[in-house]
Amino acid sequence: MNVTTSTLSLTVADVDASREFFCTHLGYAVAMSADGFASLTRDDDAVDIVLLRRGTEVLPVGQRDQSASGLILALTVTDLAAEEARLRGEGAPITMPLREEPWGERLFQLTDPNGVVVQLVEWAAPAPASAPASAPVAESESESEETAAMHVITPTPESVTASPNATMTGLAAPSRGSAELSTWTVAMEAGQTGPEHSVSREQVWTVTAGVLEVTCGDRTEKVASGQTLVLPPDALRRVHAPEAAEAHVAMRSDGVASVPGTEGTRILPWAQ
Repeated sequence: MNVTTSTLSLTVADVDASREFFCTHLGYAVAMSADGFASLTRDDDAVDIVLLRRGTEVLPVGQRDQSASGLILALTVTDLAAEEARLRGEGAPITMPLREEPWGERLFQLTDPNGVVVQLVEWAAPAPASAPASAPVAESESESEETAAMHVITPTPESVTASPNATMTGLAAPSRGSAELSTWTVAMEAGQTGPEHSVSREQVWTVTAGVLEVTCGDRTEKVASGQTLVLPPDALRRVHAPEAAEAHVAMRSDGVASVPGTEGTRILPWAQ
């Protein structure tokens, strides 16, 4: 099979409202239109969209009264933050704010007047591969001195990653001056639970406020403020906050996460 183009057909109650949404906010143009029908396209590789009015007779009888629901139209873009700022400035209906997942996916969602969910996505760049031991990288004396220099790191708004499960604030990381270790803080509201995942490197968690309930394998521990938890590499874990809590985490900077049921590994953006 050789697929030459892709089109998503959406059955909606108000074709004009969806057409206006996609053309105004997402750069689509009308390729063809008629009463109860609109074909939308873009100049890039985005999926084409066909809008059909609910009840139209061109649809099979069993599909005429259905409407688009339970689906997400995901578009991968560049400079996601700029797109989010642009759409907010236009008054677009952003129904899920910008967030970043532990596996490196950054995203936010809009919902059109007919309930069609559009998700804009950007993937964090993978960490650069380390040079093999047999091929050392030469550096000048000044570069060596700069690498070994002391650094004072002050968190900025760009260091903060908020997800539905926690807020991570990056501290030390290769992008912020460290060479081997990454550290960050985790803040969780009462009742928040992180996704089950594993990390390829040992992590050391020191709870600085509240209590965290951590399940690793078949064991669950409550870690209170002032206590430190050592999580072994590659062990499935889940972190729950029975009450508001904060923790400081340290790890080798090359650690990556894995999520059961998904392929490959994900970087931790706040640790990069």
